[in-house]
Amino acid sequence: MDNKIDDSREKAVLVGVIINDDDNESMDELKELAETAGAEVVGIMTQSRSNIDRTSYIGKGKLIELKQFVDNMDIDLVIANDELSGSQIKNIEEAIDRKVIDRTSLILDIFAKRAKSAEGMLQVELAQLRYRLPRLQGLGNDLSRLGGGIGTRGPGETKLETDRRYIRERIKTIERKLEDMKRHRELLRGRRRKNKIPVVAIVGYTNAGKSTLMNALTDSSVYVEDKLFATLDPTARKLELPSGRDVILIDTVGFIRKLPHDLVEAFKSTLEESKYADVLLHVIDITSKDIKHKIEVVENVLRDLEAIDKPIINVYNKSDLLEKMPVNKDNEIYISAKEMIGIDELLKAIDNVAYKDLFVLDFYFPYNKNREYLFLKRNSKILKEEYDEKGIKIKAQVGAAEKNILRDFIIS
Repeated sequence: MDNKIDDSREKAVLVGVIINDDDNESMDELKELAETAGAEVVGIMTQSRSNIDRTSYIGKGKLIELKQFVDNMDIDLVIANDELSGSQIKNIEEAIDRKVIDRTSLILDIFAKRAKSAEGMLQVELAQLRYRLPRLQGLGNDLSRLGGGIGTRGPGETKLETDRRYIRERIKTIERKLEDMKRHRELLRGRRRKNKIPVVAIVGYTNAGKSTLMNALTDSSVYVEDKLFATLDPTARKLELPSGRDVILIDTVGFIRKLPHDLVEAFKSTLEESKYADVLLHVIDITSKDIKHKIEVVENVLRDLEAIDKPIINVYNKSDLLEKMPVNKDNEIYISAKEMIGIDELLKAIDNVAYKDLFVLDFYFPYNKNREYLFLKRNSKILKEEYDEKGIKIKAQVGAAEKNILRDFIIS
């Protein structure tokens, strides 16, 4: 164990209950989360059990061992790998005289640091309030217990030391504001649908390289960092495809195992960008040692969002780190977003999938067919429009339904 500790960071010990093999991978991830939040991890303690202890999470014997460790190593913070009840947190804190937070609180803390937009900050505050309200009794009304630091930050920090009534009122206020923002988002979606511009959402496990891919495809400057949840606020960019047609590309927040329920609920309107997208790019870190499980986590979240049936292109990122570059298959593209390898092939794949059911056609409407002409104007993307003495010639991008309805007016 490294004895060189940065005094400006909170010293943390990670504690977890190992019930199955996935819990070991989850502990590795907890370490990465803790470091992302700014903690200095100086120890990891696990307890193999058939279930979680309802009183102290890890059991009385392991709690004594934990007390000795935090005293000997001068630990500031204990982070549990599962969501704890208020009484569990209170019992552990009383036994070891240290601040205790759980995995959910840690993730919320990271989100609080990452949120930049007004909507993102409101969503984080809502998740924090929903998480902490049922824990008031166990924690006591002073939610800044044992000092500040990790687990106490966020847009709603100053509001969390007040009573339940205020918190409930604040929750209702935030929900109303988010509902207004959701309506605005739906208006934007409606405008995109009217313009017949397909929406492509980038989804994937956190830190798989989604933002790097966004930058590679659109030559933009979305914030990129080799840390979990580097991107929180969704970013939308227009992307021109090889055919000359456009799509709207949206970068979304990364998924993670044990994603807190309160967070999913609070961020539902943002996460639903994948539900309403026409195509999903599932970015997968091909070098990840538990790649299969991470794919399952993403697919389960997409299933919960009712987005799993969308056309999906699996994008295997960081493929340049393999000994040999795999061969692309249908809707399986191997790339390196960082090194710009495979980007042209990915663009072609997006083109083929996004515009699979859209057609660019020439129509001719005599002036006495104004009703059909207006129908096309309302329900398609007009690319070119010309007038002559007898009627109007229009080049438009249409769906299969519009093509069928206006088939008598197609001239090419």
